[in-house]
Amino acid sequence: MKFLIVFVALFAITLARPDVEVVKSESDVGSESYNYAYETSDGSSHNEDGQLKDGRIVVHGSYTWVDEKTGEKFTVNYVADEHGFHPEGAHLPVA
Repeated sequence: MKFLIVFVALFAITLARPDVEVVKSESDVGSESYNYAYETSDGSSHNEDGQLKDGRIVVHGSYTWVDEKTGEKFTVNYVADEHGFHPEGAHLPVA
């Protein structure tokens, strides 16, 4: 249920911009896993899947957006598990 709430919240944020349209939206929520993906007309996208493992949710996903000023495209790939949130992207600093 938590994942559905997060998905709806992200979807609502996307819809808050009247000049941006959702061009793709897919989701599948099961008892032990979920996945969703959406794309918008401004080049943004987000996809994520989560699976219950040993009583914990392990999440893999990515999101992409286009900078409005420069037109540069950014992508963040991530994993969220029992060790925390781990983002990776060419524009992110490496520890």
